[in-house]
Amino acid sequence: MKTSSGSGDRHQAEPIYATAIATGRSIFGLLRVKPGTTGLECLPDTGGAVLAITHFGYLDFALVEWLMWQKNRRHIRFLAKKGAFRHPVIGRLLRGMRHISVDMTDGALAYSQAVAALRQGEVLGVFPEGGVNASFTVRALKTGAVRMAAEAGVPIIPVAVWGGHRLLTKNHKPSLRDAYRVPVRFAIGRPIPVPRQADAAALTLALHASLQGLVDELQATYPAQGRGQWWQPAHLGGTAPTPEQAAIAEAERKRRKATEAAATATTRE
Repeated sequence: MKTSSGSGDRHQAEPIYATAIATGRSIFGLLRVKPGTTGLECLPDTGGAVLAITHFGYLDFALVEWLMWQKNRRHIRFLAKKGAFRHPVIGRLLRGMRHISVDMTDGALAYSQAVAALRQGEVLGVFPEGGVNASFTVRALKTGAVRMAAEAGVPIIPVAVWGGHRLLTKNHKPSLRDAYRVPVRFAIGRPIPVPRQADAAALTLALHASLQGLVDELQATYPAQGRGQWWQPAHLGGTAPTPEQAAIAEAERKRRKATEAAATATTRE
């Protein structure tokens, strides 16, 4: 078995993570998900790295972990919203797999934990777009991925996933029939060195260009016709919302959620 850290230590047993991977493999197998990958050699066999992943579907994290496991049996530590950790079952799983809780109002603790994990040779999975992007185009990225990589002295590896959103995503009710035998394509870019004194804003723009380029490549070669389909972006003839429409809808969702939270807090008082 290959190692999971830069130190060369043998990978420690993680029964919860192993069970989660086995479950994911079973589900993807039953659905006959058809994966295809370019740039697989860019996923690191040893040492720390930040995987900057596109985020069009809720299962992107599981699909990328599945890909990594197939290559070298390494585990990815993902950054996940604090709310997920509060769930009695999901929270236990997340903690058991050593994922990192992110408080969206104060991310300092998560940031320091992520940098520490990278320095210990872990692979960190990050969705620099933030939440799931309903337009299926790469929106503006947050600079956190670049800043963490710079502080830890590790590279960033762009990872694009296309087709995974057809399994489960925002604003679309999943269907087993629709998900059966869905082609899922991965494109992994060359590792991007991140100097300690890197210009985070400039390098984040470069990362965005890399991710969008990988997505464009996957869309151009995808073995299913997307014109008129809900899962295809508007600029390619699909019925997904435009980036502008998706941004408006997301802002409204956040406003509504904040109003509901405030009302709940008032009721408790």
